[in-house]
Amino acid sequence: MTAELETIAHSSPNHGPRRLPVAMLVLHYTGMESAAAALARLCDPAAEVSAHYLIDEDGTAYALVGEDRRAWHAGAGAWRGCRDVNSASIGIELVNPGHDLGYRAFPEAQMAALETLCRAILSRHAIVPRDVVGHSDVAPLRKQDPGECFDWTRLAAAGIGLVPVAMTAPGRDLGPGDSGEDVERFQAALATWGYDLVADGHYGPVTAAVVTALQRHFRQARCDGRADHETRAMLAGLLAAAQHRAR
Repeated sequence: MTAELETIAHSSPNHGPRRLPVAMLVLHYTGMESAAAALARLCDPAAEVSAHYLIDEDGTAYALVGEDRRAWHAGAGAWRGCRDVNSASIGIELVNPGHDLGYRAFPEAQMAALETLCRAILSRHAIVPRDVVGHSDVAPLRKQDPGECFDWTRLAAAGIGLVPVAMTAPGRDLGPGDSGEDVERFQAALATWGYDLVADGHYGPVTAAVVTALQRHFRQARCDGRADHETRAMLAGLLAAAQHRAR
Protein backbone atom coordinates (compact mmCIF):
# COMPACT_ATOMS: atom_id res chain seq x y z
CA MET A 1 0.00 0.00 0.00
CA THR A 2 1.29 3.47 -0.92
CA ALA A 3 1.98 5.69 2.08
CA GLU A 4 -0.11 8.83 2.38
CA LEU A 5 1.33 12.18 3.40
CA GLU A 6 -0.50 13.77 6.30
CA THR A 7 -1.87 17.10 5.11
CA ILE A 8 -3.60 20.04 6.72
CA ALA A 9 -6.92 20.92 5.11
CA HIS A 10 -6.85 24.57 4.00
CA SER A 11 -9.42 24.88 1.24
CA SER A 12 -8.95 27.38 -1.57
CA PRO A 13 -12.02 28.75 -3.35
CA ASN A 14 -10.05 28.98 -6.59
CA HIS A 15 -10.97 25.93 -8.63
CA GLY A 16 -13.43 24.64 -11.20
CA PRO A 17 -14.58 21.47 -12.94
CA ARG A 18 -12.05 19.32 -14.77
CA ARG A 19 -12.41 19.12 -18.53
CA LEU A 20 -9.83 16.35 -19.03
CA PRO A 21 -8.63 13.28 -17.13
CA VAL A 22 -5.55 13.74 -14.95
CA ALA A 23 -2.44 12.90 -16.99
CA MET A 24 0.27 15.26 -15.63
CA LEU A 25 1.96 16.22 -12.39
CA VAL A 26 3.28 19.81 -12.43
CA LEU A 27 5.74 21.05 -9.79
CA HIS A 28 6.22 24.72 -8.90
CA TYR A 29 7.94 26.95 -6.42
CA THR A 30 5.93 29.70 -4.76
CA GLY A 31 8.35 32.57 -5.45
CA MET A 32 7.17 34.39 -2.32
CA GLU A 33 8.71 35.53 0.96
CA SER A 34 7.06 32.93 3.19
CA ALA A 35 4.70 29.99 3.39
CA ALA A 36 2.10 32.21 5.03
CA ALA A 37 2.20 34.67 2.14
CA ALA A 38 1.94 31.87 -0.41
CA LEU A 39 -0.93 30.21 1.43
CA ALA A 40 -2.81 33.50 1.62
CA ARG A 41 -2.39 34.16 -2.09
CA LEU A 42 -3.36 30.63 -3.14
CA CYS A 43 -6.57 30.99 -1.12
CA ASP A 44 -7.42 34.58 -2.10
CA PRO A 45 -10.40 34.73 -4.50
CA ALA A 46 -9.07 37.98 -5.96
CA ALA A 47 -5.75 36.34 -6.92
CA GLU A 48 -7.46 33.64 -9.01
CA VAL A 49 -4.58 31.20 -8.48
CA SER A 50 -4.38 27.94 -6.57
CA ALA A 51 -2.77 24.52 -6.47
CA HIS A 52 -3.86 21.16 -5.20
CA TYR A 53 -1.11 21.07 -2.56
CA LEU A 54 1.44 23.35 -0.88
CA ILE A 55 4.51 21.97 0.91
CA ASP A 56 6.46 24.17 3.32
CA GLU A 57 10.22 23.92 3.74
CA ASP A 58 9.78 22.00 7.01
CA GLY A 59 7.66 19.36 5.24
CA THR A 60 4.29 20.63 6.44
CA ALA A 61 1.79 19.99 3.64
CA TYR A 62 -1.52 21.72 2.95
CA ALA A 63 -4.37 20.30 0.86
CA LEU A 64 -5.96 23.23 -0.96
CA VAL A 65 -8.02 21.81 -3.82
CA GLY A 66 -9.44 18.31 -4.29
CA GLU A 67 -7.75 16.21 -6.94
CA ASP A 68 -11.07 15.82 -8.74
CA ARG A 69 -11.15 19.59 -9.33
CA ARG A 70 -9.27 21.87 -11.74
CA ALA A 71 -6.86 24.04 -9.73
CA TRP A 72 -5.48 27.23 -11.29
CA HIS A 73 -1.73 26.73 -11.08
CA ALA A 74 -0.28 26.40 -14.59
CA GLY A 75 -1.76 29.32 -16.53
CA ALA A 76 -1.10 29.58 -20.25
CA GLY A 77 1.09 26.74 -21.44
CA ALA A 78 1.15 23.35 -23.11
CA TRP A 79 2.66 19.91 -22.81
CA ARG A 80 2.54 17.08 -25.35
CA GLY A 81 -0.21 18.84 -27.29
CA CYS A 82 -2.41 19.56 -24.27
CA ARG A 83 -3.20 23.27 -23.93
CA ASP A 84 -5.45 23.02 -20.90
CA VAL A 85 -2.72 21.96 -18.49
CA ASN A 86 -4.81 22.87 -15.45
CA SER A 87 -7.55 20.44 -16.44
CA ALA A 88 -5.10 17.61 -17.11
CA SER A 89 -2.81 17.99 -14.11
CA ILE A 90 -2.23 17.92 -10.38
CA GLY A 91 -0.28 20.98 -9.22
CA ILE A 92 2.08 21.06 -6.22
CA GLU A 93 3.60 24.31 -4.93
CA LEU A 94 6.86 24.15 -2.96
CA VAL A 95 7.66 27.02 -0.63
CA ASN A 96 10.81 28.69 -1.98
CA PRO A 97 11.53 32.40 -2.52
CA GLY A 98 12.46 31.77 -6.13
CA HIS A 99 14.92 33.48 -8.45
CA ASP A 100 13.80 37.01 -7.61
CA LEU A 101 13.85 36.74 -3.80
CA GLY A 102 16.83 34.54 -2.90
CA TYR A 103 16.50 31.21 -4.67
CA ARG A 104 17.89 28.32 -2.66
CA ALA A 105 18.00 24.53 -2.46
CA PHE A 106 14.90 22.64 -1.36
CA PRO A 107 15.40 21.20 2.16
CA GLU A 108 15.40 17.47 2.95
CA ALA A 109 12.14 17.62 4.92
CA GLN A 110 10.39 19.30 2.01
CA MET A 111 11.76 16.84 -0.56
CA ALA A 112 10.87 13.83 1.60
CA ALA A 113 7.30 15.09 1.96
CA LEU A 114 7.13 15.72 -1.77
CA GLU A 115 8.30 12.17 -2.55
CA THR A 116 5.58 10.69 -0.36
CA LEU A 117 2.90 12.92 -1.85
CA CYS A 118 3.99 12.27 -5.44
CA ARG A 119 3.99 8.50 -4.96
CA ALA A 120 0.45 8.66 -3.61
CA ILE A 121 -0.71 10.84 -6.51
CA LEU A 122 0.88 8.51 -9.06
CA SER A 123 -0.87 5.55 -7.43
CA ARG A 124 -4.23 7.25 -7.99
CA HIS A 125 -3.77 8.62 -11.51
CA ALA A 126 -2.46 7.31 -14.84
CA ILE A 127 0.53 9.67 -15.10
CA VAL A 128 3.49 8.33 -17.08
CA PRO A 129 7.03 9.33 -16.00
CA ARG A 130 7.65 11.79 -18.86
CA ASP A 131 4.59 13.77 -17.75
CA VAL A 132 6.04 14.63 -14.34
CA VAL A 133 7.16 18.15 -15.25
CA GLY A 134 8.06 21.57 -13.94
CA HIS A 135 6.18 24.80 -14.50
CA SER A 136 9.05 25.89 -16.73
CA ASP A 137 8.47 22.84 -18.95
CA VAL A 138 4.86 23.74 -19.70
CA ALA A 139 5.51 27.50 -19.89
CA PRO A 140 9.20 27.98 -20.84
CA LEU A 141 8.75 31.56 -22.07
CA ARG A 142 7.19 32.69 -18.77
CA LYS A 143 8.45 30.50 -15.95
CA GLN A 144 11.69 29.23 -14.37
CA ASP A 145 10.32 27.08 -11.56
CA PRO A 146 11.06 24.86 -9.80
CA GLY A 147 14.46 25.70 -11.27
CA GLU A 148 18.00 24.42 -11.35
CA CYS A 149 18.24 23.85 -7.58
CA PHE A 150 15.42 21.33 -7.62
CA ASP A 151 16.50 17.69 -7.27
CA TRP A 152 14.77 16.01 -10.20
CA THR A 153 17.32 13.17 -10.09
CA ARG A 154 16.22 12.25 -6.57
CA LEU A 155 12.60 12.06 -7.64
CA ALA A 156 13.41 9.94 -10.69
CA ALA A 157 15.39 7.53 -8.50
CA ALA A 158 12.22 7.20 -6.41
CA GLY A 159 10.19 6.32 -9.49
CA ILE A 160 8.82 9.83 -9.98
CA GLY A 161 9.79 11.10 -13.43
CA LEU A 162 12.33 9.94 -15.98
CA VAL A 163 16.08 10.13 -16.56
CA PRO A 164 17.75 9.86 -19.99
CA VAL A 165 19.59 6.75 -21.10
CA ALA A 166 23.16 7.23 -22.31
CA MET A 167 23.22 8.26 -25.96
CA THR A 168 25.60 9.80 -28.48
CA ALA A 169 24.75 13.33 -29.60
CA PRO A 170 23.08 13.36 -33.03
CA GLY A 171 24.68 16.18 -35.00
CA ARG A 172 26.64 19.34 -34.29
CA ASP A 173 26.28 21.92 -31.54
CA LEU A 174 23.49 24.41 -32.19
CA GLY A 175 22.63 27.80 -30.78
CA PRO A 176 20.79 31.08 -31.37
CA GLY A 177 21.12 32.29 -34.94
CA ASP A 178 21.63 28.84 -36.45
CA SER A 179 19.22 27.58 -39.07
CA GLY A 180 18.67 24.67 -41.41
CA GLU A 181 17.59 21.05 -41.40
CA ASP A 182 19.64 20.11 -38.34
CA VAL A 183 17.89 22.82 -36.31
CA GLU A 184 14.53 21.66 -37.65
CA ARG A 185 15.22 18.06 -36.64
CA PHE A 186 16.34 19.16 -33.18
CA GLN A 187 13.21 21.29 -32.73
CA ALA A 188 11.08 18.34 -33.85
CA ALA A 189 12.74 16.19 -31.20
CA LEU A 190 11.98 18.80 -28.53
CA ALA A 191 8.35 18.85 -29.66
CA THR A 192 8.22 15.05 -29.61
CA TRP A 193 9.46 15.08 -26.04
CA GLY A 194 6.60 17.42 -25.10
CA TYR A 195 7.53 21.07 -25.56
CA ASP A 196 5.24 23.44 -27.42
CA LEU A 197 7.58 24.32 -30.26
CA VAL A 198 7.20 24.68 -34.02
CA ALA A 199 10.01 23.05 -36.03
CA ASP A 200 10.68 25.96 -38.38
CA GLY A 201 14.43 25.46 -38.76
CA HIS A 202 15.36 28.76 -37.08
CA TYR A 203 17.05 28.74 -33.66
CA GLY A 204 15.45 31.84 -32.19
CA PRO A 205 14.44 33.03 -28.69
CA VAL A 206 11.60 30.52 -28.34
CA THR A 207 13.89 27.56 -29.07
CA ALA A 208 16.50 28.95 -26.68
CA ALA A 209 13.86 29.27 -23.93
CA VAL A 210 12.71 25.70 -24.48
CA VAL A 211 16.30 24.40 -24.37
CA THR A 212 16.89 26.34 -21.14
CA ALA A 213 13.80 24.67 -19.63
CA LEU A 214 15.10 21.26 -20.69
CA GLN A 215 18.46 22.03 -19.08
CA ARG A 216 16.84 23.27 -15.85
CA HIS A 217 15.18 19.90 -15.59
CA PHE A 218 17.93 17.55 -16.78
CA ARG A 219 21.30 19.40 -17.01
CA GLN A 220 21.28 21.90 -14.18
CA ALA A 221 24.98 22.70 -14.07
CA ARG A 222 24.67 24.91 -17.16
CA CYS A 223 21.35 26.34 -18.33
CA ASP A 224 22.40 28.52 -21.24
CA GLY A 225 19.83 27.73 -23.94
CA ARG A 226 22.45 26.29 -26.28
CA ALA A 227 22.10 22.82 -27.77
CA ASP A 228 25.62 21.57 -27.15
CA HIS A 229 26.56 17.89 -27.57
CA GLU A 230 25.62 17.07 -23.97
CA THR A 231 22.18 18.65 -24.32
CA ARG A 232 21.48 16.97 -27.65
CA ALA A 233 22.57 13.58 -26.30
CA MET A 234 20.39 14.15 -23.24
CA LEU A 235 17.31 14.82 -25.39
CA ALA A 236 17.98 11.73 -27.50
CA GLY A 237 18.38 9.73 -24.29
CA LEU A 238 15.08 11.00 -22.92
CA LEU A 239 13.22 9.98 -26.07
CA ALA A 240 14.87 6.57 -25.93
CA ALA A 241 13.95 6.16 -22.26
CA ALA A 242 10.35 7.14 -22.93
CA GLN A 243 10.14 4.68 -25.81
CA HIS A 244 11.54 1.91 -23.63
CA ARG A 245 9.04 2.62 -20.84
CA ALA A 246 6.17 2.55 -23.35
CA ARG A 247 6.93 -1.04 -24.42
